[in-house]
Amino acid sequence: MSMSTTNPSSTPVMSVFWENVRTILYALALAMVLRFTIAQPFRIPSGSMQPTLQVGDYIVVTKWSYGYGRYSFAPLDSLLPHGRLFAHAPNRGDVVVFRPPPEPDRDFIKRVIGLPGDHIQMIDGILHINGVAVQRELIGPTQACPDAEYGPGGRPAAIYRETLPNGVSYLTCEKGMTELDNTREYVVPPGDYFMMGDDRDNSADSRVPSEVGFVPFDNLIGPAQFVVASFDSTTSLLQPWTLFTGFRGDRFLKRVQ
Repeated sequence: MSMSTTNPSSTPVMSVFWENVRTILYALALAMVLRFTIAQPFRIPSGSMQPTLQVGDYIVVTKWSYGYGRYSFAPLDSLLPHGRLFAHAPNRGDVVVFRPPPEPDRDFIKRVIGLPGDHIQMIDGILHINGVAVQRELIGPTQACPDAEYGPGGRPAAIYRETLPNGVSYLTCEKGMTELDNTREYVVPPGDYFMMGDDRDNSADSRVPSEVGFVPFDNLIGPAQFVVASFDSTTSLLQPWTLFTGFRGDRFLKRVQ
């Protein structure tokens, strides 16, 4: 008579294993739901929004603020229809993550400058909205706005405080006259928005139709709310101690304005 033998410890071990697997899957599912519906982190890779946002900032974007469009659920956007649920229009001056029509697979972040129907033009480096020059005040020179051409030290930039017609105020960088400082007049189509970077001479934005152009409401992902953490260019995961030495404490939980 033959008898089968079992290892009495195997069943509890497998039970614990599958329980851990289920816990991990539940956690991943919850994280995805939160990412799609509540908030999503983004890393700032370029200096186009300096001095408001620095390269190496990690920001949090709220998904519900403008309602839910297909790009709210990227990378599933190709499976979803156009339009928005619970739509709420952005305000002038909001700092927004979006997908530009010429590059719908890339996330951009800029400031909402022009609303549908607005006339936008740059004249001698001064922003004009509907024929009126936007108020700005010279704060002073600085080298806090580096760019790829001039390296980390950057080149001297004039810092201005710009105030939009609705009272939203923020700082901009001006590094000298470029072709982006004198533009044609742009008339924002219905349902679209005109975006600009705060580092005016280092930003591919709605002034560059081949790269950004007008941005449809449907392409908005959400507004940046705050910087959750920030690391300078010396930080490397291969050198873990630089996560401490390169951490910018002054930007921790800093609100984006």
